[in-house]
Amino acid sequence: MNFLEEELAYLQEHHLYRWLNRMDDSQAARTVINGKQSILLSSNNYLGLTEHPELKAAARQAVTRWGTGAGGSRLTTGNLRLHEELENTIARFKRTEAAIVFNTGYMANLGAITALAGKNDLILSDELNHASIIDGCRLSRAEIKIFPHKDTRALEKLLQQAQGYRRRLIVTDGVFSMDGDLAPLPRLVELAEKYRALLMVDDAHATGVLGYRGAGTADHFNLEGKIHIQMGTLSKAVGSAGGYIAGSRKLIDYLRNKARSFIFSTALPPAVIAAATTAFRVIEENPQIRENLWANARYLRSGLKQMGYSILAEESPIIPIFIGDAGKTMKMAEKLFTLGVFAPGIRPPTVPPGTSRIRVTVMATHTREDLDRALSAFMQAGKELGII
Repeated sequence: MNFLEEELAYLQEHHLYRWLNRMDDSQAARTVINGKQSILLSSNNYLGLTEHPELKAAARQAVTRWGTGAGGSRLTTGNLRLHEELENTIARFKRTEAAIVFNTGYMANLGAITALAGKNDLILSDELNHASIIDGCRLSRAEIKIFPHKDTRALEKLLQQAQGYRRRLIVTDGVFSMDGDLAPLPRLVELAEKYRALLMVDDAHATGVLGYRGAGTADHFNLEGKIHIQMGTLSKAVGSAGGYIAGSRKLIDYLRNKARSFIFSTALPPAVIAAATTAFRVIEENPQIRENLWANARYLRSGLKQMGYSILAEESPIIPIFIGDAGKTMKMAEKLFTLGVFAPGIRPPTVPPGTSRIRVTVMATHTREDLDRALSAFMQAGKELGII
């Protein structure tokens, strides 16, 4: 077992070692991490809904009525009325015929990709897709071709050479989680139609955030009804837990019968389902929450740019601050934490070597005072480390 010690030593030496930071309070704009009061600038709780009183009340009521667990898989004893109500809610929200809920977004991607593609099929995947997409592609046993990030010309060349396969599946993130940029969905839809390919979009960081209704990238680009497979999570802007696939009724029926991560998992507990269902109503009825999120993102991004920080993208509330070196990135994150701001460093293998960054995310519930204090910390830390 010496290899364990050797590998851990290597990770520490190259600033790639990972550890757990302990949350001592909730996912609020200001919280307690490792015993220290901190402004939270790294949560995917974009709309602050994990603290919303209506979601909390729904979760409590569900426990009282339905108990603490589902008791079985959805195909045995675990299919509560609550699950079907949530799936109907998601389908209405995404404007699709149907939806199916998985225990996590990771399981949704694995389940859908491995059910839809196999031997004699081809998957075309953006090089910066999420790890769950990458793993789903590998497990599918389909042939995989990676196209350069958002390079639709390269993708079209691959499609032109791909007519001998049984199925062709294009997979992309809607919002790329570490860069904060958007997929070129209008062109991807055109290519999928032209070459008779399926198009799957991972909307984990877009649901509740992007679009006129907050319904994601299809809503944002006015492409509702044009994307065959829409994946999303319930654990980010929705403020609960779980994942889903939305699409045609036939697609959802197929996944219910073929997606192993759905078939062989105990269903999500009632409190989680009830909170998620309530969250979609809150999102639809309160567009001001989403407007607050975008206003906060614009304010913080503008302040960071004025200081001289290099911001990689400006299309979403994700604000990736480019540092480059992994060691310097971690020193930056540590300094920020001592100044009361929690914004962890992102290093390989999450991002390519030489592109380490501080990934900042704001929430709708951050106040202007929170953001000004954060900007002050970034000014001090950046100057002390020679980054700005």
